[in-house]
This record gives sequence, structure tokens and C-alpha cells, in this order.
Amino acid sequence: MKFLAATTSVALTTLSLVQGFGFSSLKKNTKTNTITQTQQQFSQNSIINSQQQQDDSSTRLNMAFVLDENKKGSNMFDGPLALTRERDACGVGFIANTQSGEEFGTHKVLQEGLHALDCMEHRGACGGDGESGDGAGIMTQIPWKLFDEFRSNDCPKPGLGMIFLPRDPSRREQLQKVVEDVCQANELEFVGWREVPVDTEVLGPLAKAAAPSMWQFFVKAPKRLSNDDESRDGFERTLYLVRRRFEVERQLRGLNWDDDDNEMYVASFSSRTIVYKGMVQGCVLPQFYKDLTNPDYTTKFVIYHRRFSTNTNPRWPLAQPMRVVAHNGEINTLLGNMNWIKAREASKNAENVDLNDLVDYEGTDNIVQFCNTQDIPSVLEPLVDAGRSDSANLDGVFDLMCRSRHRAPCALMCLVPTAYKDEPALEEYPEIVDFYKFHGGLLEAWDGPALLVFSDGKSIGASLDRNGLRPARYSITKDGTVYMMSETGVIPELKESDIVEKGRLGPGQMINVDLESGEFKDNFKIKSEIAQRHPYGEWMEKQRKDVVPESFPEERMYDDDVATLAQATFGWSLEDIGMQIADMAGSAKETTYSMGDDAPIAALSERPHPLYNYFKQRFAQVTNPPIDPLREGVVMSLSMTLGKKESIYNVTERGARLIHIESPVLNEAEMKTIESFGEESNGGFAQATVSTRYALSDGPSGLKAAIESICDQAVKDVRNGAEVLILSDKISGKSELEETTYIPPLLAVGAVHHKLIEEGLRMDVGIIAETGAAWSTHHFACLVGYGANAVHPYMALETVKQWHSLDRTQKMMESGKLTKTTLDEAQKNYRKAIQDGLLKILSKMGISLLTSYSGAQIFEVIGLGEDVIDTSFKGTTSRVGGVGIEDIAREVAMMRPEDTESYKKLVNYGYYKPVPAFGEYHANSADLARLLHDAIGLDKKISAAKGRDEAENDGVKPANAANYEIFKKSLEEAPLANIRDLLDFDSDRESIPVEDVEPASEIMKRFCTGAMSLGALSREAHETLAIAVNRVGGKSNSGEGGEDVIRSKDLTDVDERGRSPTFPHLAGLKNGDSANSYVHQVASGRFGVTPEFLVTAKQLEIKMAQGAKPGEGGQLPGPKISDYIAGLRASKPGVTLISPPPHHDIYSIEDLAQLIHDLHAVNEKAGVSVKLVSSVGIGTVACGVAKANADVIQISGGDGGTGASPLSSIKHAGCPWELGLTEAHSALLMNGLRDRVTLRVDGGLRTGRDIVMSAMMGAEEFGFGTIAMIAEGCVMARVCHLNTCPVGVTSQKENLRKKFPGTPEHVVNFFHFVAEEIRNLLAHLGYSKLEDLIGRADLLKESEEQLSRVAKTKGMDLGTFFSGVPNSEADRSFLLSSEDKASKKEAIVHVNGFSSDLDRDISSSDAIKKVIEENDGEVTADFKIKNTDRSVGAMLSGDIARAHGNSGFTGTVNVNLSGSAGQSFGAYTVPGLKFRLSGEANDYVGKGMHGGQIVVVPDEDAGFVASESSIIGNACLYGATGGDFHANGRAGERFCVRNSGAYAVAEGAGDHCCEYMTGGVVVMLGSVGRNVGAGMTGGIGYFYDDNNGFEKRVNGEIVKMQRVQTAEGETQLKSIIQRHYELTGSEKAEAILENWEAELPKFWQIYPPSESNSVVVKESESSDVLRVSSYAPDGDMCFLPVGGQLTEEQTARCAD
Repeated sequence: MKFLAATTSVALTTLSLVQGFGFSSLKKNTKTNTITQTQQQFSQNSIINSQQQQDDSSTRLNMAFVLDENKKGSNMFDGPLALTRERDACGVGFIANTQSGEEFGTHKVLQEGLHALDCMEHRGACGGDGESGDGAGIMTQIPWKLFDEFRSNDCPKPGLGMIFLPRDPSRREQLQKVVEDVCQANELEFVGWREVPVDTEVLGPLAKAAAPSMWQFFVKAPKRLSNDDESRDGFERTLYLVRRRFEVERQLRGLNWDDDDNEMYVASFSSRTIVYKGMVQGCVLPQFYKDLTNPDYTTKFVIYHRRFSTNTNPRWPLAQPMRVVAHNGEINTLLGNMNWIKAREASKNAENVDLNDLVDYEGTDNIVQFCNTQDIPSVLEPLVDAGRSDSANLDGVFDLMCRSRHRAPCALMCLVPTAYKDEPALEEYPEIVDFYKFHGGLLEAWDGPALLVFSDGKSIGASLDRNGLRPARYSITKDGTVYMMSETGVIPELKESDIVEKGRLGPGQMINVDLESGEFKDNFKIKSEIAQRHPYGEWMEKQRKDVVPESFPEERMYDDDVATLAQATFGWSLEDIGMQIADMAGSAKETTYSMGDDAPIAALSERPHPLYNYFKQRFAQVTNPPIDPLREGVVMSLSMTLGKKESIYNVTERGARLIHIESPVLNEAEMKTIESFGEESNGGFAQATVSTRYALSDGPSGLKAAIESICDQAVKDVRNGAEVLILSDKISGKSELEETTYIPPLLAVGAVHHKLIEEGLRMDVGIIAETGAAWSTHHFACLVGYGANAVHPYMALETVKQWHSLDRTQKMMESGKLTKTTLDEAQKNYRKAIQDGLLKILSKMGISLLTSYSGAQIFEVIGLGEDVIDTSFKGTTSRVGGVGIEDIAREVAMMRPEDTESYKKLVNYGYYKPVPAFGEYHANSADLARLLHDAIGLDKKISAAKGRDEAENDGVKPANAANYEIFKKSLEEAPLANIRDLLDFDSDRESIPVEDVEPASEIMKRFCTGAMSLGALSREAHETLAIAVNRVGGKSNSGEGGEDVIRSKDLTDVDERGRSPTFPHLAGLKNGDSANSYVHQVASGRFGVTPEFLVTAKQLEIKMAQGAKPGEGGQLPGPKISDYIAGLRASKPGVTLISPPPHHDIYSIEDLAQLIHDLHAVNEKAGVSVKLVSSVGIGTVACGVAKANADVIQISGGDGGTGASPLSSIKHAGCPWELGLTEAHSALLMNGLRDRVTLRVDGGLRTGRDIVMSAMMGAEEFGFGTIAMIAEGCVMARVCHLNTCPVGVTSQKENLRKKFPGTPEHVVNFFHFVAEEIRNLLAHLGYSKLEDLIGRADLLKESEEQLSRVAKTKGMDLGTFFSGVPNSEADRSFLLSSEDKASKKEAIVHVNGFSSDLDRDISSSDAIKKVIEENDGEVTADFKIKNTDRSVGAMLSGDIARAHGNSGFTGTVNVNLSGSAGQSFGAYTVPGLKFRLSGEANDYVGKGMHGGQIVVVPDEDAGFVASESSIIGNACLYGATGGDFHANGRAGERFCVRNSGAYAVAEGAGDHCCEYMTGGVVVMLGSVGRNVGAGMTGGIGYFYDDNNGFEKRVNGEIVKMQRVQTAEGETQLKSIIQRHYELTGSEKAEAILENWEAELPKFWQIYPPSESNSVVVKESESSDVLRVSSYAPDGDMCFLPVGGQLTEEQTARCAD
């Protein structure tokens, strides 16, 4: 492998410091390697320095690694464009008015649409130049007045194409000729061309450089279509098919040019609709397209869309709307959806149609009804393509379905189905349920957070994804206009008095407007109408077969000896039974473990690994949210189908003929049931079994032949009619076991799946993997992900039986250590654990349905070679090469015992827990801890419990450099474990004296501690780490548990012995020490997030993912939640806390931008960091985060530590940081964004060598997690989750905490050693500053010596990946802030723009400032507010919290506002602050509210019924810790999630109300959606139920419900409603109060077990006070004596 050309080489003496990792000092020329085609796609027109953008040559970046000529180029960004290079989210909406104007509508509708687009500018973003928008566009009815010259009497509405063409006239003419010729060939008489009037001067530099030439063309309908229907569907089909011919003809003529002037993109081609779009900001769109300001541009509807792309490259076709859809969201299942669409297209079983005739009415109808007609590349452009965005692919399929027999709403119902199962609202609509059941068997859902606005020209509508993970509001006015929008308030001139209805789309809901009749159809009307078109229920009753769960057989298949031998050959380890099987069969739960994954990745391990271990689960972060399988499982399903699937474009009764299975995990009885369906009288589903075993004597080369054999057999069986194919490695007995081996089931399933796709047979059959080599949740996910429809894990079930019969198991059941189970129950437990684990794996990727996960290949491979990928895993990313097929055969053979006769006991490989001597290597071992303790002078025997007070210097021994060398040497000589172990340094200059290197003190400023929460760690451990890293000038991190306010002040009371009364449990303190964490973390649980917590931080970190379990929420076991921890987290002592995944207020990139905005508002001086986890595609995610105004991006490796996590998450999710960091750094640099953010890395960093390597890959700051804990005394007992840490590092037990041996000095000693090691490395490399190495991947090389240490690493190739790093040797400007191009990035914090202007105006009011400063008095101020005013109130709350803390403010500030509030109105409100909004608000009202009061009421002129209309958005009061909230109207989804103290009233809400609530009171005066109280562990809810529908909407897993039972409960409820009436004038509240005796019985009270003894829940003799408000934590008005009643004066005071 070649690196930058070397001219001289100077040998250096290899010192002990770097022994084992030798490097050479090379003087290099500046020979360049130009960017590869892959990077060109990513960085086309991208820049490092925006000043250079006019020089075309400067837009091509030099790469750090130079590849050999025979290598293709970097694979860093390999993968579908929608995953690795282009992800987006947006603001979207529509306006429709069919009543005003004549046939062609009005110009007003267009103007309103453009105004709405401008008002959603904050939901979009700009490119690297700060001017070029990510995209904006509109779709309208064709404005025929504008195009009158192209109309004629014989064709008043011709076909109109909007096309992007090259700028070069010659190229453009050639492509125009293509369009004309294709049209003429298909009988479309060409009318003419029109150059679209545009003004390119308004474009940003990047957009202008890439802008295509805009043209329109017009064609007449074919004369043969005289039989066309009234709505011209035949003409539209011809236009559609001809449009897909253009690109085919272009390719046939070879009209492709390899540069950026190669565009030929048809934005629309229709006789009904037209699309204007471009890479512009919303306000620029009508300036660029002059047509849009022409009064003759009239329309009955407009769809508008503003795009926020994670990328900055101006690609005009990616702007939206697409041809029929405007999509705000992300399709998480895209890879699977595309795979299955292609599998359908390859099908050879549809009727023959004439593809050469794209005109005939019946002929085109046939073409669009069948799947196989879409895959004729010589005729039609592909329907889906990995080179397109997810929105474009969805649009392609949706467009085709609209052209077939589906209406537009019907097509979208199929593609994006609602969660119909157990939905109370659908009980009266069985036909809708039948529709979804039928189509769910035919078509995999396009699943993911999505608001979809659509139009085929006949109707217009909008639909929301099944989880409701996008905001969607609508209003209907007196004149019949329907306004649908991502945000309310985008039409400021819309009068409230004209609005007759305000609503919102809930999860899975749809609205539709018929553009011909003008009828508005709500969710149930449109869906019921669609569902009644066919008798789906009757069809399924006749045709469908169901496999229901059956009892598990108790008979053993094998005796213990054969079972144990079989387990060994299948790769089982003793710990798989002792940990995983025991936990799953014993408690129906997956194993929980801790401390992260410190074992080698499978590709580097010297031990044999099952093939699954080379696969890493992908997960959602930022651009799309994970979902919550624990609390929101109502939207998820594991149902699958077997059998032959019919066309999705042509609905017939045969489509119902499938076998439906509720679970993909099948037992023997269910396999027999499926077998019975093969009988002609019982369905006639023909079946075939293919053995995946082959002769052991065939050797390693036999594996490839065996794969080919089973593929051929599978093809033969399916062609012969098999509809169920079983791939089985089952053995008959010991002799077969000894004579044969097997194809790893994952390899077999993938190979057969892809072979059947290739042969056009995959849709004809369902695949069952019958295997002994699947037992973990990850194994099942892999099998299903690569094509299996179901799995029969016969050996796992046999192992459960074996485990259950053990004497040890039975004794544990007898003693009560294990729950007593029958054998059937144990097997059911196992299946439940697998099913729950599968749901968790789906959910972390944001996928709800297993049908959408099946075949989706949502994994990244680390360590498999091309031949393996091409055979079984086509399309899966594998960026570092690895083992081949024969290597896999050898690895399987390594698992076989040498002596099969005497083999009685499984090997313990020690993959999870370290096993001395023979087990897998673990980097963080007890031995390593001992070596480090010796170096830093720590004696774990000395602690507060033993000897510290008597010991000199608190028992801290002198640091020992020689011992640190031993510690370091132990890591250098250890087995390979990480990607970086395969790399060496390759310097370009000679060494310098170490004295010339910057001091350790400067280096340590870049050190950080990992985000370890107080709760996971003890106080002693958490505070010691904070003090230590603060002492060296680094950045400590609070983690997600909040922080005691006592820590915000520097210590001044330390005595001569290093003791402080402030922290009596700590030792080794100094005056001036600070225990305040530099970084305060804001995680999904919002634990401890209060205004004071936010304003006392120097940096605020948003935890999007955690290395040990990305895509999941945090987890803190109940025993670790002491009174102190519960107080910090505002939760209940002893009650387990599970954070939700980060989806409640972060649905997408623009929602993350909003949270960043909130944090920048409440604390303008603090930077905001965003924590991500390494995964393929993280580069494009990082670009989005940078554009969202983050100051720091942290890349965590998948091996990060944790206090508690599911075992499979620790082992199988998240990738090495070496890959993620490098990709993020490269993508940011290529997109001109690198100077906007600081990059931080963490995950298994232990030595100076790790730091220097990570710096060369792009890191500027470095986080220490587990190793820092070891430095303060951790002994790697790996019992963090059990609260039994023997040295008190991770325990909350007082007796164990006293055994904590660490002091800040120990940790400081460690940091000093690492810094000095870095200094020595810098000296040897010839550099004086660590900064000079940042991003210098050209100073790394592959180590041939290391690559040859393990046999299976010989096929690995890191150079191909790392060659994608831009060479930054000459241009180091990315290290300076983008703000002024001169300052260090850490010195400058991004500030909010215009969206905080109102917030600044309020905060800068002299009268308000006076009250805050004097902490006395009252002031009132009035303001207007609009939707672009965001986070209003956060700055004011921050000012108060800075001055007086969370609860010290004794003045009163009243702020009255009128209008439509933007997102996060009233965020972080503090006691003493009152907001009153007359109008409406968007999402996140009262986010993090801590006190005070927020009141939202409709405008006084409102013409709608308040209690029936939406007045606030989704996720309101998320993470609230106090305060009173009153909304005179309905709330959206997820109201009061993680509320821990607010008293809130609204008049109705959507799904998931009170989810994860831990305190406070919620009163709901109207109907609610489902899943109320899921995960609720504290607080009380009161729900008004006047139609007896509430009970079905409660999640009863934790909470209980009852009518109001006690006088105290009644008093609390009535008092809160009384206050609501006084504050809002609510008619609903007034009616309830006036008829109290009759209305009280209609209220339900819900409460969790922790509140069961509360006086409001049951009668009690307690003398507790009764709380009716949370306005101020210590206000008298908030309390009543038990049994007391409010006086008139108290009532008034509460209301005020």
C-alpha cells in the first residue's frame, strides 16, 4: 500500500515508549491523490475554505492515504445515498380552496403557500456558504392562464413537463432532442419548449454554481386516447410511463458527462400538477422563479416544503415536493423496502403485457398493475434506486400505485399503515382493520417518522406515521379553505374569527380534500370509504391460515451428551447457558450486564466466533428517532407471513392466501401446524426442506460448494411450487453430528434469499430457518434481517429443557432465587425474551414492524470479505474487508471438540465475563486495574472504612513512572482488540527534543471524562472524577442524573488534612477545587434538568446515543435509587428508572436543532455538544448536527461502558470509534463545516497512543470513561448493575461507599502519565503541539506486523477506508472558529439568530431586570408573538436562575403574549414567572418547566369551540419539574412525558399522555388517545370520561385506575379545575363545576404503586398536607391541610 510519496527515510531508535508499534520518520513530498468518484458524489462542489469557491480546482480535495492503482477508491461513504450521503427533514404543509375563484383557482392560495414556506425557514437549513438553502419548493395545480399560448381547443390541458437540464447549450439541446423523440415515439404531439424565467442572482454561491437550466415542455394527448376517462387517467399513465423512458433513452445515446453539468431531471410531467423547487431558502423561491409572482399564476391548492439536509451539497433534484409527495421525515426501512420492491420486479409470474405500447388505455393499465413490468431497464427507468433519497424512492412507488388501481389515499394507507391492532378508535370500523390486515400481508410498511403531504391532482391530503413522530396541525375556515402545516401560525394574516375548526393529525391519521367536489374527509371517513371497496374480511376468512401460539413439547430431542456436543459444534459457550438461557428461561428477560464491551471485535479475536458476531446492529440517531418498545409497544408487531405474495398494484382475493404467524419464533408444535397446511384440503401450501449440512470430509472448500448446492435446490423446489422453504441443520443423532458440519444459518439464509431474488422467485415462498445455531436476540435479528420469515430454534429450546432439568436450577427454584416454572413456562419465557429483544432491536432503528425489518439488512459488517458479502449479504456495508468463505468454514471447525467421544462439558469462551488463562482477552481486566493502581499510587485497601484517616497523604502513594510503563506495555503486547491496533505511525519529519513539546498542562485541557451519571456512580466516585478533571483544566461531565446545586460553588472550607465539611465523604481536597461538572448532560429522561442545572454549566451536552446501547434509553436499577438520587432525579426511591429513547422532543434533525436552540437560549454562554455513537452514515449525521448549530460533536465507540444495559446491546450495537470519528471528520471537512464544531471522541481510550491516533483521525478532545473509574479505584468486578460494587465506585449502599479508595490525586496522576506519554510521542513524531496532528491521517499506516498476528485479519484492508480522509496538512483553517476565522473554536459559542429576538426583547426590559435584580416587586409586560419566535421565556428563566437559583426568586414577572407561539414556548420557566398566551402554540410548550405559571387560551375572537380544538402541540411539559400549566384547548401527543412536578390541565390530548411521569398532577377535561400512563412511576392523573372509553386507553402495566375515592382527592381535583376556570374562562371547566355532583363520577384517577398510600388515593390518618398547585415550591397557597377546603380567598389566590 502506498502512502504520500517518500523521498528519504531516517531510521530511529525505537524506544520502550513505542515498542511494539514501530514507526518511521519519513520526509514526504506533496504528491496528491485526487478525490475518488465516491467522494465526488459526497463532496461535489464542497469546499474547505469558502473563499476559494470561485476556483473550480480548489473544490477537489486531496486525500490523506494514497491508494494503489488497482484499488477502486475509498469506501468510507459506501452505501445507499439516503444512508451515507443525504438525509433530511423538513417543514411541510398544504393549502386547498376549491370554492374560491373559477376553474383554475386564485393567486391568493399561491401567495399564502409561499408565505407559509417563508414562515418555516427555521425548519430548514443552509449550505456551507450560509446562503444556499437546502431546498424549498411548491406543487400546485397547473396555472393554465400562465400557459395560455400552449393550449388549444383540441387539447385545453396538455401535458406539462418541468425539467432541469444542463447549463451548457450543446448538451441541453441534445437532451431536449431526447425528450422530443421519446414523446413523438409515444404519440405525444410536441407543442413546444418554454424557458422558465428565473433570477440566478438571488442564489447563494453553492446553489448558483450547481443550478441547472430550467425548462418546461408541452405535449398533446395521443389521439388514440379518445376513450380516456373523464379524469384523464389514461393520459396521466402515458405521461408517467414516457417520463420513465427519458433516462433510458439518454443512456442508450450515451449522453452522460462526468461533471456537475449533467442534470436531466423531470420535476413533474402531468396534465394536472406542476412542481417548482430548488436549492434555495423559502423566501428566495418566488424571487428565483418569476412565475410565482405573476398574478396569472392561479391554483386551487399548493403543497409547500422546506428542507433541512444533513449534507450541504447543492443537489437540485433532492429539493421537494417530489412528483406526488412532500415528505417530512425519514424512511427507516428503506433498504428492506427497496430490496422487496426489486424482488417483486424480478418476479416472473405476472401476465404478459406489451411494454412497447405506452399509449393504449388498457395496455398502460396492465403495465402499472404488475410488479414484473417495472424491471425492464431497456424500457423504463428503475422504480427504486439506492442512489436516490428515501423521499424519492417512496415517491416512485407511491406514484406507480396512484397510476394503478389505487387512489392516492389508498396507496398511502398501504405504504404507511396505522397501528390498527388493539386500537379502541377502530372498534367501530372493522373494515379498516381488515384493509390493513390484508395489505400488511402483501406489502412491507415504509416505516419511519413521516408527515406525508400528497396530491395526484385529483385529491390532496396528508398522513402521519404510525407513531405520530411529526407535528401536523390543520385549520378549516368559513370559506372552506383547509390549511395543513407542520407548524401552526405560518399564515399570520389568517383571522381567528374565520376559523371554524382547528385540529391535528394523530398517529397514523389522514385527512383528504377532494379537489373536484371540494369535500373535506377526516381520518375515518376517507379510510372507511377506501376500505369498503373490497370485501377484505371475507377474502381473509376464506384464504388465510393462522398459526397461533401452541404449547411447547416437553420431550427431549437428544440426551445430554449429544445435546452438549451439538451445542459445541454450533458455537455455544458455557456462559451462553449460564447467563443468557438462564435469564431468558428463568425470568423472560434478556441478560442485563455492565461495563461495556472490552473484548476484541470478532474480526480480531483469536477465539472462534459465530458469524453473527461480525454484524453490528444499526440504530437511529438524530435524523430519525428510535422508538420505545417498553412503553409504546402498541405500535409494534412481530407478525409475519409465509407463502406466495401477489402484486401490490392489483388487489385480488388471491392476495389473502397466506400463512400468518404471530411470532417469528416457532416451536415444534407450530412447525407441525405449518406442515399440516400443506395438505390440499387445508390450504395446499406446498413445502420443502433443504438440509444445510455437508460432509466434514469436504474440508473448508466444501462450504462454498454446499452453499451453491442449497441455492440450486431451493430454486428447484420453489419452481416446483414450494411456498414454504425450510433451511434445516437439524441432526438425527450423534453419528451425523460427527460426520457432518453445517453452513452457518445466517450464511445459508442470506445466500438462498438473494439467489431467489436473482431468479425472480423470492416472492413465491416464505423461508424458515430451522437451526441449532441461534439462541441470542441478535441471532434472530440477523436471520430475519437477511431474509428469514421465521426461525425454529430447536437447539435453544432443547437447551432450555436441559437447563430446566439441572439440579442447580431446581434447587434455585425451591429456594426462591428463581421463579418456579414448569417446563412449558420456561420455554414460553425464552420465546418472550427473544420476542422482547427483537422488538428492542427493531425499535432502536425506529422500525415498528418485523415485516419491514425482514430482508432490510440493517447491519454493518466488520471483518467479512467481498466473497462473503457477494454470496449472502449483497448491499451490506463492509468497509475494512476480512475473512472469506473458507475462513468461515475453518472458524466453524474450530468450535468442534477434538474428542467427540469424551466431550461432556462446553468450553467457556469468556466473551462476556473474563475467564482466566483460556478465555477471551478483556482489556479492562482486574490485572490491568492492579497495574494502573500501582502506577498512580492507589491502594484499594485504604478507604474511609479502613485506615484512610491514619495514613499519610490519605494513603496516596507517590506516582511511579516505571509502573506506568509496565501498565502501558501490557496493553501494547496484548492481543489485538481494536481497529487502531492494526495501524502504526508514519511520520513525515525527524524527531525533536521532548523539551520542545507543549507542556502536559496544555494537553490535559483536551481531556474529558465520560458521561457517567450520579446514580450509576456513587457520590464519592462522581465527585472525585469531577474535581480531578477540573483540577487539570479538562472537562468533567455530569451524566444524565442531574447534579446537586451544592457542587456549583468552588470549595473554600478545606482543612490542612484535605477534608471539607461540604463534602465530608471525600478526601484529598484542596481549596479552589470545584465539583461542578463542566459539562451538564441533557438526556432523554431529563433527570435532574432544572434551570439552575442548565445555567451553572459551561457546556450542555445532548445525549442522542450511548456507546453501550445506542438507540435505547438509560437504565438505573431500583436498588441504586436512594433517597438522595431520587431527590436529584425527581423520582421515587427504590423504583427502577428507564429513560425513554430520545424521541419525545427529537423526532428529526430540525427537532435536535430546536433543543440546541433552547439550550443556547437558557444559557447563552454555554456551548452545546451532541453525543453520537459510531455507525455507518455518521458523517452525514454529523453534518446535520453542525448545521443545527451545535458547538461540539462527540463520537462514542460502540464499546463504551455502562452501569446497566441489555447484554446484546453491549456486544452487538455501535461500531469502533476509529470508523465513526474518521467518517465524521471527513464529511464535515468535505462539506465546509469542520470549522463550525469541535470533535470529541470517547470509547475505550486508555493510553497516550490512543489519544494521538484519535487526534490524527480528527479528534480535538478526548474522553476517558472506564479507565478513569479504574484510576479512582474500580477493580472491574462488573457488578455495577447489581449495586454491589466492592469498592463503592458504582454502589449507593452506605457501607460499600465507605470502601471507596480513590482521591482526586489518583486520577490526576493518571492524566499526567497519559499527557507525558503524548509528549514523548509528539517528540518522536517531530511535532511540538498535539493540535498539529489533528486530522493528519496521512501520518498513519497499516501495520503489516499487526495484520499478520491473527490468521483471519490477513484479509482486512484499512487503507481503502482511510484513503477517504481529506489531506489537511497544508490547510489547518478548520481548527479556527467559523465565526471569525481567527479564534479557537472552544472560545466562541454559537448564538441564536432572529428566532430569539423576542426572547431578548423580553429579557432586556429594564422593568423586568429591575425586579430580578432587587428580587422583589411585580412587573407586567405585553408582547406580540409569531411562530418564528422560538424558546420564548428561556432567556428570562435563565437570567432569574443565574441570579437566584431554582427557587430563590421572590418577585413576580407577568408576561402576556398574543399570537402563535413558536416551539418551546415557556421552556424552563422558574417560580415567580407567569406567561399568558392568547392564541395558540406549537410543540414543546413548557419544556423543562420548573415553576411559575403558563396559561394558553384561544384568541378572544376565536370562532371555534376551544375544548374541541388543538391549542398546543406535541410533547408539551416534557421533563417538567414544577409549575402550574393551563391550556383551554386540546394538547397533542405525549403530554406531560417525564413530568415530575408540574400541575397541568388541558381539555384533551393525544396518545401517550403521562408517559414516564414521576410526579405532579395532570387533569384532563376531555378525551385522550391510547397508552395513558405507560411507564408512570409517580404522580396522579385525573381523566374526564363522559363516553366510557377511557379504560381501553390506559396502559395498565404499572398504573391502576379508580374513581375518585377520597375527600382529599375530590378537593385536589375540584380546586385545580376551579383554578383552571378562573385563569382560562374554560366553558368546559365551568360546566363541570356547575354540575359537580353529577360530573365527579365521570372522572377516573390513575396512580402508580408508589402513590397507593397517598391521601388522594385512599383514606388515611396521615397529617400530610394536600397540594393543589406547584406554582412555587414553598408558597402557602399551594397547600391545604388534609380534610380542609379552600376558602374564597384561597381560591382567588390559587387562581392568581
